[in-house]
Amino acid sequence: MDYAYAFVIGGLICTIGQILLDTTKLTAPRILVIFVVAGVILQAFHLYQPLVDLAGNGATLPLPGFGYSLAKGAMEGAEKGLLDAVTGAVESTAAGVTAAIVFGYLVAILFNPKSLR
Repeated sequence: MDYAYAFVIGGLICTIGQILLDTTKLTAPRILVIFVVAGVILQAFHLYQPLVDLAGNGATLPLPGFGYSLAKGAMEGAEKGLLDAVTGAVESTAAGVTAAIVFGYLVAILFNPKSLR
């Protein structure tokens, strides 16, 4: 049942993004920012954690999940002090950011871009 919840919740998040792309004049980068900020705001009000408990990776892998991780790390760090609030957000997302950089670099090395003429 965990897989079904992950699939449905992750799919709904992606569907919302696709609907925003198709029905508004928002660009993809703006939607990316909206989703990350939405994850932060939902976690700040403790509304995203129940979704993560239900869907697991279906809720943590899409873009709102990145905002959730930032907010969760900052909130946990804030209990220790102001500097830990900043470093907590960085620590909680470091693995994902590192993976994105490494895999992006590998793809850039392995494949040649085609001209769009």
